[in-house]
Amino acid sequence: MSSEGDAKTTVQNIPTDDNLIMTQEQSAKKGFCSVRYGLAFILNICNFSMYTQQLNLSIAITAMVNQTALQGQPNASMDTQDDWTATQDEVQAIAPTYDWNPEIQGIILSSLSYGSFAAPIPVGYVAGVLGAKYVVGTGLFITSVLSLFIPLSADAGVAALIALRVIQGIAQDMVLTGQNSLWVRWAPPLERSQLINTAVSGAMLGSFIVLLVGGLICQTIGWPYIFYIFGGIGCVCCLLWFPLAYNDPEHHPFISADEKRYIVCSLAQQDNSPGWSLPIKSMIKSLPLWAILVSYFCQYWTINTILSYTPTYISSVLQINVRDSGMLSSLPFIATGISMLLAAFLADFLFSRRILRLVTIRKLVTCTGILCSCAFLVALHWVRFSRSATIIFLILCIFFAGIPQAGSIVNIIDIAPRYTSFIKGLTQLCASIAGAIAPTVAGILINQDSELGWRNIFLIASAINIVGLIFYLIFGQAHEQTWAKK
Repeated sequence: MSSEGDAKTTVQNIPTDDNLIMTQEQSAKKGFCSVRYGLAFILNICNFSMYTQQLNLSIAITAMVNQTALQGQPNASMDTQDDWTATQDEVQAIAPTYDWNPEIQGIILSSLSYGSFAAPIPVGYVAGVLGAKYVVGTGLFITSVLSLFIPLSADAGVAALIALRVIQGIAQDMVLTGQNSLWVRWAPPLERSQLINTAVSGAMLGSFIVLLVGGLICQTIGWPYIFYIFGGIGCVCCLLWFPLAYNDPEHHPFISADEKRYIVCSLAQQDNSPGWSLPIKSMIKSLPLWAILVSYFCQYWTINTILSYTPTYISSVLQINVRDSGMLSSLPFIATGISMLLAAFLADFLFSRRILRLVTIRKLVTCTGILCSCAFLVALHWVRFSRSATIIFLILCIFFAGIPQAGSIVNIIDIAPRYTSFIKGLTQLCASIAGAIAPTVAGILINQDSELGWRNIFLIASAINIVGLIFYLIFGQAHEQTWAKK
């Protein structure tokens, strides 16, 4: 017992400069062929599958309703209206449609977040203490199976569909919240942004794919198959996750001794040992923690609005059919995946070269992404008469929205590595509250005024996002907090 303690003390007493040199040498030696990057790739696939299931209803709902197109749009030509009517007739011939007004659609799209109010915190707590392998795998399996039953629940009625989506949202929270506890034990500080964003970028890839092919699936073989196909892919991903994912490098059967030593030494100065006790009072008083939570809520208000309503906006405002609407809606999300990876590599480069302090990097990245994203979001209303300008602005808006993933979004591991999974549950709760409110508010605004409603949606989302940015810039920090230490 004493020898183990002495060994731990020896590791912790390694000078910071020596740790930095060793980290850089080992990182260059292993690189992307390492087990830790393999884990990031597996999580990338899991996030890909989960987000295809999260967004499949957003694209399918344009085919599930009797009439989504808004009447009286100034840019709608006679030929476009004829094409749209023909497309609607084709879709109705393939699969059933439902009489859902915009307000009901907003409630259905928001229902994925209704069950998430209570789930993230206990899920994050359990994943942090017991490990994330089975939490993430179980959540992915449940949401994938439920996706197969969405067409049946839609036939049963709105209430049944909402109930199924609520349960599916809880399962998806298990995936989103649980995976963060893995990086506390797997991600060296100098590679933290790269590894996390490599995993998270799968969400944007999934968004891109489901929007790219979702409209085509709905128009050719019927909207139910968008749920069957992507639900089946999720079930296959579970077969990949359970045998290859492990909670920490010490128990991984295929990791090399050098990589295991590198990860352990790089995290020696960080207290990431889990515990059942939580410093609740200190967390409540912590302004840096509140800065992250407020930033999460504000950013995900905008993100959930864009994710839920991009296909509807393109199909209704630009008067584009279901197939083309899905393809055009997919373009912004591949841009987001690229921006997330670029921002992650830039953040780690600046930190590893000691060009800027870590807190400066987090705030600079967050500020750049939010301000640029809001600028293009607000401008959407005034370029709606031009299809090409609207698509370009949407792409740029969502491109910049991905940049804060290397800023405030990843900041929780900086301030409290020991409680990362639990705090991730708190942030996921904030994101879920935003996800429940934002699409519902958007649906009400569109139902009241089909033209000015969109303008108000963009203005409200931008204002909320900037308020969150100001709060984060004032109170955000990037060093381990006193209450987070053992």
